[in-house]
Amino acid sequence: MESSSKIFDHPGTHVRPRRRAGHWLRRGLNVIVALVALVVTAPLMLLIAIAVKLSSPGPVIYRQQRVGLDRRSRTDLHRPGCRRKGRDSGGRIFTIYKFRTMRTEGDDAPQRWASQDDPRVTPIGRFLRKTRLDELPQFANVLKGDMNIVGPRPEQPDIFLELRDELPSYRVRQRVLPGITGLAQVNQGYDQNLDDVKRKLNYDIRYVESSSPLLDLWVMLKTLPVMIFKVGSQ
Repeated sequence: MESSSKIFDHPGTHVRPRRRAGHWLRRGLNVIVALVALVVTAPLMLLIAIAVKLSSPGPVIYRQQRVGLDRRSRTDLHRPGCRRKGRDSGGRIFTIYKFRTMRTEGDDAPQRWASQDDPRVTPIGRFLRKTRLDELPQFANVLKGDMNIVGPRPEQPDIFLELRDELPSYRVRQRVLPGITGLAQVNQGYDQNLDDVKRKLNYDIRYVESSSPLLDLWVMLKTLPVMIFKVGSQ
């Protein structure tokens, strides 16, 4: 793996994913996997929905805005006209779906990182997070075209802007669709501080530079032991 200094010493660097004939193959793979996964896991998701509803008051499905794909070219990034509503969000804002794992908060609650021992997490939510079963509704995001199965995890808008100011290369992650799982997620745990973000960013940039159907399949296979046996990154 490249050292973090090699990436972060060059804040003006913009990595562009290579054009490849396999683009539609990858999209087709993602749609097929998402459709099969939704059908196969439908009974499990029904049980999870019941458990979430019984565990604490609030909705079963948690919806949250995240920053998605940035389709602008490097030239566009310097055009004032490309900034909508007064600020550059870094990518298209979309709504992500998850099984609710936390006790409900008000709509005006600040955006913040969720830690592994977050006191807001319910007992059933802790299990869902550890096995990543809370991410199952995101197969719907894949079918909608907001996400792929594999890619950098999408961040909340306010946190994204903070990290982009701290780490100029952070915007590189938005050059591909975000994912349910990713190269960073099978190698690293929850973000606790900026150093954790830097380590994950190294993996995300590596993925942007070398993404392919074979790499996607490898990450999917690496994700299974985390879900089934609770080993590896959490």
